[in-house]
Amino acid sequence: MPLRVKQVTALVTQHRFHSVSKAIFRAELQSKLMATPLVIIPARLASTRLPGKPLADIAGKPMIIRVLEAALAADIGPVVVAAAEQSICDTVQAAGGNCVLTDAALPSGSDRVWHATQQIDPQGKHDLIINLQGDLPTFPPAALHAILKPLAEPWVDLATLVTPILSEEEKLTSSVVKVACDFPGNAATAPALYFSRMPLPWGEGPLWHHVGVYGWRRDALQRFVSLPESGLEKREKLEQLRALEAGMRIGCAKIDIAPFGVDTPADLERARQAFGA
Repeated sequence: MPLRVKQVTALVTQHRFHSVSKAIFRAELQSKLMATPLVIIPARLASTRLPGKPLADIAGKPMIIRVLEAALAADIGPVVVAAAEQSICDTVQAAGGNCVLTDAALPSGSDRVWHATQQIDPQGKHDLIINLQGDLPTFPPAALHAILKPLAEPWVDLATLVTPILSEEEKLTSSVVKVACDFPGNAATAPALYFSRMPLPWGEGPLWHHVGVYGWRRDALQRFVSLPESGLEKREKLEQLRALEAGMRIGCAKIDIAPFGVDTPADLERARQAFGA
């Protein structure tokens, strides 16, 4: 994986002032280069609009297994479900997947991902943590590769995905989160300047639909979950605004089509149709 500048600088500084062989230095540097992402899928049964949705059947498989299979197909690193209830873990493990049990009282998916990270990787071997929502059964595996691209940039603290808004309905629907970003010269990565449920920015040009999947640098995720809710986060009900208000830099990568989240019975029926049920 691409190195952050500060990681290389830290290693160089360490070995400049200590009598350590070049072979040891190369070994430490290689271990950083070989670091792989850890994909964590948070899941809980207590959904307000669709209780029990991780275990809802989609063409013969529970939804959480559909998401797990998509993550495994991407083959970018280990995949673990972070469950709030034992029944989710039982389902995942019965299907051959890995699962850890987390406190059901945790306030958000990001908190659940961080608590799972501490259980799974207490030694900090994984510097990149991917938070893949457990209600995205149509998530394309290639999109997990896309989310790694912004993390190649040293300025990026966390990465996320965007896709073009193509309809007026999508533009005006408050459940479709928009992000103000610009890709100059068709650049692969663009900084996110703001997120809102309202259309933005004003004027001619593309509008971008935010796909709520995140690639975190481990230290950024740890810092994020330690912060209190921010004012704009409370107002828009979008937790990524907490990161922006705290000065974190979010890099966006483009994908062609937004996978849809399953939040209502109608969404669940749509997912079943997508899988031919």
